[in-house]
Amino acid sequence: MDSLITASARALAAGDPLGALKRIALRDDPPALALRGIAMAQLGEHPRARELLRSAARGFGAHEGLARARCVVAEAEVALAMRDLGGSPRALADAAIVLEARDDHANALQARLIAARRLLLLGRLDEAGTALAQLDVRGLPASLAAVAELSAAELALRSLRPVPARAALVRAQAAAERAGVPALAAEVAEAQAALDQPAARRVRRAEAGGEQALRIDEVAALLASDALVVDACRHGLQAADTWLPLARRPVLFGLARALAQAWPGDVDRDELIERVFNTRRPDATHRARLRVEIGRLRALVKPLADLEATSRGFVLQPRGAREVVLLAPPIDGDPGSLLALLCDGAAWSTSALALALGASQRTVQRALAELEAAGRVRAIGQARSRRWLAPPLAGFTTILLLPAALPIA
Repeated sequence: MDSLITASARALAAGDPLGALKRIALRDDPPALALRGIAMAQLGEHPRARELLRSAARGFGAHEGLARARCVVAEAEVALAMRDLGGSPRALADAAIVLEARDDHANALQARLIAARRLLLLGRLDEAGTALAQLDVRGLPASLAAVAELSAAELALRSLRPVPARAALVRAQAAAERAGVPALAAEVAEAQAALDQPAARRVRRAEAGGEQALRIDEVAALLASDALVVDACRHGLQAADTWLPLARRPVLFGLARALAQAWPGDVDRDELIERVFNTRRPDATHRARLRVEIGRLRALVKPLADLEATSRGFVLQPRGAREVVLLAPPIDGDPGSLLALLCDGAAWSTSALALALGASQRTVQRALAELEAAGRVRAIGQARSRRWLAPPLAGFTTILLLPAALPIA
């Protein structure tokens, strides 16, 4: 490896892409192409970075498997930054095996870390946890250790474990300081700020105090308590270790939410019809449907609560001495998970959003069109290159709105 390549690589490791480009910008040999690709990625020019890395991989000969594997890892990281989550992760796994066999442990760990971060973006938290648990960051570069600890902190936050998240962020901050990379330090600071920002709202009747903003640790304490929580972040009911999902039963969840907000009082029948069935002129057919849906909800929540009729409507009566708590997202309206993904500052394609949300691409396109009409998201590019962005939502964290947040064992 010549001196210019060595100097360029050192500049990239220090987070100085412009300094790296000054040395190899006019060269088109495979090592220079690879370094140029990494530099362009650090500058945010992801499509060009991907082209350069693919050209470099093709340029390396059959006997240069190690160099090709490094290009595959670098391209996978660019794809992650571009939120290109499709395709098979097999190439990345194969590259990690090659790197490990050639004693390039740092890049092998980088490959496995990219795979784990992809799983986090897709909301596959159990698989991401298994992947992260297998990583050994001892003796590796500080920048890699910082990214690994950031990933561990994100997993802990999305699993609603604030204490391990704080510990991981302390380690990430120390590693970022050792690495001396400003972008890493900024990312750690942003993650630390999320711990102290409101993550959800506890909603009560106006006469009972109205809304109360809750931080992540307060949400964790609430869900660990004996209260019956009607969770509008995940759309379900929880009491201690019992979880009743209602995400696929929107009418039943709407009834449960209205009853929880009025607790310990009851809710008028006409008010329930207006809120859940979206009509202001209830008639006999609406009242008949309400009786049917109330019967279905009563059967579903029987292990957790009773649903009793009153003279004017219905009231939710939790079993034992539990209180009923309505936990609402930090922002009103749907689709919260879509906005939460877009607010990470990256440009997402509709296919990547659909993959992360577990929804059809057409459903995501319709939701994006509504959000664009409301001025909440914007598109860049055209046709297949179109990507979607949303401005960061200041003042609170959307961690509870992300796909597969707060898994219940």
